Amino acid sequence: MSTSVFDRAHRRTTAGLLMLVTFIAFEAMAVGTAMPTAVADLDGLAWYAWPFSAFLVASVVGMVVGGSVGDRRGVRVALPWGVAAFAGGLLTAGVAGDMVVFVAGRAVQGLGAGVIVVLLYVMAGQAYEPAVRPRLFGAISTAWVLPALVGPLVAGLLTTHASWRAVFLGLLPLILVGLALVLPAVRTLPRPEHPGGEAAGWWWAVLTGLGIAALQYAGQRRDAVALALAVVGAGALVAGLRPLLPRGTARAARGLPAVVASRGLLAGAFFGMDALLPLTLTQVHGFSATAAGVPLTAGAVGWAAASQLQGRRPDLPRERLLRVGFGLLAGGLAATSLAALPALGGWSAYGSWAVAGLGMGLGMPSVGVLLLAQSPEHRRGADSAALQISDVTASALCIGLAGVLVAAATAGELSLPAAVLGSVAVFTVLALAGVAVAGRAAAPGGAAGETPTLAAS
Repeated sequence: MSTSVFDRAHRRTTAGLLMLVTFIAFEAMAVGTAMPTAVADLDGLAWYAWPFSAFLVASVVGMVVGGSVGDRRGVRVALPWGVAAFAGGLLTAGVAGDMVVFVAGRAVQGLGAGVIVVLLYVMAGQAYEPAVRPRLFGAISTAWVLPALVGPLVAGLLTTHASWRAVFLGLLPLILVGLALVLPAVRTLPRPEHPGGEAAGWWWAVLTGLGIAALQYAGQRRDAVALALAVVGAGALVAGLRPLLPRGTARAARGLPAVVASRGLLAGAFFGMDALLPLTLTQVHGFSATAAGVPLTAGAVGWAAASQLQGRRPDLPRERLLRVGFGLLAGGLAATSLAALPALGGWSAYGSWAVAGLGMGLGMPSVGVLLLAQSPEHRRGADSAALQISDVTASALCIGLAGVLVAAATAGELSLPAAVLGSVAVFTVLALAGVAVAGRAAAPGGAAGETPTLAAS
């Protein structure tokens, strides 16, 4: 049996899937670099976290919709709509004249991205045998290399010498090219043989998003109304997540719940700092947009390199690689705290964030393999959606926390370096918690339908 993702049976699907990942990666790398300049130009520095949070919150809804439609009607139905929403959001953000329109555009973009990301996992489950999946997830992470190398650089140059708007609008042609390449591959995928995945209820996803937004807004108000908002937001978040995540996710119960919880811990710790790092380097150290984007490149290259390495060892237990990944992430985060100190110049982030990227390169593919090993075919869309919901919810909460601290610094209540150090401390604790959780991510007694090696890997 072939173990290549580019053999005759897989090459068209692999090419289309990797193209889809590539233009999403361009967006993630480029937009993160341009964001400090964009929010400053729109007089929204105190609301720095909201364009990130709006994207993530809306993507929760997109994930539920994408998972449900993927299970019931197949990838070919949902994918064009997801790409269209993603492109529409880019256009809206690129022409925005104020923060409200800009945040709205990011929300529409997030809705489309949520649909797309879940469908990547549905495609992986439909088109690839278990033995091939570690290499597939390695290839997916490797697809970030080119965007990681040129995305921040191009975004920095465009932002410095043209306009931050070009970063958003310039991605539209890439999306059209990506859709044209991936559609032929999608049409070859079979329709679900046993349609399942009844809609979990998009309203639960909306409730989750409203809870996150209420918590973030409460943190920025910091007055008597804020307490009531925080209570309501926390209640909405818990109520919304309960039907969307596997039972036991909050306590990282052994098996699939621990896999989903691990994804949230990885994403929250890494992306919370990934969003904050360019702002830290530009505001604390006076870096240009181009120079501030270089650590993001280093992190993404480390991610891709480690992911490629893990793909070559499908025999290694994935929960062990996950634990090592969390350890590297914690170390990288702790070292990145040095970039918040004005006296040290910020250059340490170039190396420390590469270490954090190595941790993600081991951890993220391992989580994907563990999910597919423990999820039955008729549940892969819903379970993949749960994985992504855990990811974006934790990311939104962590970025929101950083945004609250940045807003406090903008109001003069503390220094920006103190805000960054407080954020890094929380993110590092989350990564260390992941080291403890990783051992619980293995399938209890072996996953049905998988070999013992693959169940662990």
